[in-house]
Amino acid sequence: MNVATNYGESIKLNEAALTDFETRFRGQLLYPDREGYDEARTIYNAMIDKRPAIIARCANVADVITSVNFARDNNLRVSIRSGGHNGPGLALVNDGLVIDLSQLRGIRVDPVAKTARVDAGCTWGDVDHATHAFGLATVSGVISTTGVGGLTLGGGHGYLTRKHGLTIDNLLSADVVLADGRWVHANEHEHSDLFWALRGGGGNFGVVTAFEYRLHPLTNVIAGPMFWPIEDLEKTMRWYREWLPRQPEDVYAFYLTAEVPAGEPFPAEIHGRKVCGLLWCYTGPKDRADAVIQPAREAAEPIFEFIGEMPYPALQSMFDGLYPPGDHWYWKGNYVRELTDEAIAEHVRFAEVPTPKSTMHLYPVNGAASRVDSNQTAWNKRDANWSMVIVGVDPDPAVEKRMTQWARDYWNALQPHSIDGAYVNFMMEEGRDRVRDAYGDNYERLRKIKAAYDPGNLFRVNQNIEPATANA
Repeated sequence: MNVATNYGESIKLNEAALTDFETRFRGQLLYPDREGYDEARTIYNAMIDKRPAIIARCANVADVITSVNFARDNNLRVSIRSGGHNGPGLALVNDGLVIDLSQLRGIRVDPVAKTARVDAGCTWGDVDHATHAFGLATVSGVISTTGVGGLTLGGGHGYLTRKHGLTIDNLLSADVVLADGRWVHANEHEHSDLFWALRGGGGNFGVVTAFEYRLHPLTNVIAGPMFWPIEDLEKTMRWYREWLPRQPEDVYAFYLTAEVPAGEPFPAEIHGRKVCGLLWCYTGPKDRADAVIQPAREAAEPIFEFIGEMPYPALQSMFDGLYPPGDHWYWKGNYVRELTDEAIAEHVRFAEVPTPKSTMHLYPVNGAASRVDSNQTAWNKRDANWSMVIVGVDPDPAVEKRMTQWARDYWNALQPHSIDGAYVNFMMEEGRDRVRDAYGDNYERLRKIKAAYDPGNLFRVNQNIEPATANA
């Protein structure tokens, strides 16, 4: 079997080493000629078509340790798969070893301590299901099929960010298999430098097999979409930039541009219409909800509202049907401190999305998230007010070039009006400088921690932080 080394060379894998690995491994090993291989290498973004040499579906933490040791000892290029939602497909690697955590799906909720221990193969839908039964929740993303691993390690923001911070601000500990095969427990007191790096530094420092999160009391929310005609974008975005930062932290609403999907709950007369709007999540007193929402109705007349009380997991899964696995995705992200008039003019210029599923979102990352010091976690863009993503999406590969060009042109037009660096979970493979910009003043500290825990850069198939001792 020919495999890719960690430096990109092709070598023949030692057969005795492979036989030993197969003997020690308890889960499922999938090779290109085995049934189930193609399914296992299929991830959320259908634009990605990689062919690993081996996919190691781990049954337990011992399998993860065995896989890491096998990859290191045989100099294999290795990737880590959790939920498979990573945009550039860094969950997979051509001709290398994929350490697949998708079968690690245990969750234990402690309703007294208000914590949850979550295995790394879980999705946020799994977490919502387990915690909602106890009237609890934590901060996650906006699609429930997203894996907990990638979202958390990149920082994590979602509907509860203004009130409870980022996902990493609610991370209490992590179990990690290191490049040398050791298992460690990292928190504020044990391996605190590693714990600091895990909170936003991505999968650079080891294979996280379990996360422990702080939970918050939450059952139902007032939530849902509100759309304005796309012609009202300039007026409503100017209003939004002033209104949102002044709101109590119970109020969350991300701004969007989109095309109205053909289907319920949208009336037939607006199917296919280009719109701008808000996606609401209000967690405050119910009798105040209408007063909170009313200013948006006064900013411009909505053409559609579907806002009401719903269980928090229903909000979390609202986009699941619209964005199932198998679409082609290309996204670009940036942090935004201020929505200037010049930036809004560019949003107007690119307002009409190129495909029915393409969109732009401005996610608020202020409030509780901004009260954390920029050097307290690896994520350091604590002065941003929004995390922006521009997404070209369609099930048809024939339109891939058009939607990709739209996303790139839109992003380039907004670069002068954005903060340097982007949320690593909203980056494609964009190069070393973009990764450095993502971490700003924290980058050199991350390189030193990388050198301490992964000096050989075994875990490099990611938004890679090179160890301080590595040759540039």
